[in-house]
Amino acid sequence: MNEKGALYIVSTPIGNLEDITLRALRILKEADIVAAEDTRRSKILLNHYQITTPLISYHTFNEHRKTSELLEKVLAGQKVALVSDAGTPCIADPGFLLVREALKEGIVPEVIPGVSSLTFSIVCTGFPVDRFAFYGFAPVKSGRRKDFFEKIAHEDKSVFMFESPYRMSKALDDIVQHIGPDTPIAIIREATKIHEEILRGTALELKDACSSKNWKGELVIAISRLSRTD
Repeated sequence: MNEKGALYIVSTPIGNLEDITLRALRILKEADIVAAEDTRRSKILLNHYQITTPLISYHTFNEHRKTSELLEKVLAGQKVALVSDAGTPCIADPGFLLVREALKEGIVPEVIPGVSSLTFSIVCTGFPVDRFAFYGFAPVKSGRRKDFFEKIAHEDKSVFMFESPYRMSKALDDIVQHIGPDTPIAIIREATKIHEEILRGTALELKDACSSKNWKGELVIAISRLSRTD
């Protein structure tokens, strides 16, 4: 924490609004400003807990411009809290740039840990996770996408990735083609929300079972690099 102010990286719920720590609520109340990836979504959380701290936007498309602005506020003595749409900032969400530049300015961010769709998925799959890899979102372009899944095929540990509902069916095709039809996988959809769903099976089993599924919501794919008998 910088003596002239403070920068907080705050984890927020990924669905169920009760999944927030007492410390996170205190920080959000005490902050002078909350920098949010989507102010509309964060406003729902703040209103739920009767928090009136002002919100400003901080997202992928303005983070280079807004980073210096936020750090100036901290250096001027203000308390700035960064939140993402849901879960923990910096994990496939804005935040890395702000943390990196803060450290350059001698500002040590205070991290307020909490729920994440990644950690939720790591726990619920039943796959070995003494070691694991997180690959983020699969690329959209076909060449890079092929390389992405072929790299996973050479892993010797469980792999977790995010995927858009618009490309979920394609992801199952890619796993079958590039990693193998008998690959054990799990699909975690809408974790902690009303329509939470966890599907388990081989890549081919889930590809066939979900061939006509209209995918919606936030999705995590877990890929085991061990066979069912290992």
